[in-house]
Amino acid sequence: MDYSKSGGAKAGKNAPRHREHNAPGTDKNPFGRPKPKAELLAKLAAAAKKPDEKAE
Repeated sequence: MDYSKSGGAKAGKNAPRHREHNAPGTDKNPFGRPKPKAELLAKLAAAAKKPDEKAE
């Protein structure tokens, strides 16, 4: 068989197949600015105060 006519493998495009929902640079994960810790603590406190819906 003459393999010289079959051509080589195509090189990869080095691009992801899909976009991530929390990729760097998006609204959920912006560049250069970490979320303040006070915001995280308030979110955790609100979750702790919320009644457990699964218990009923």
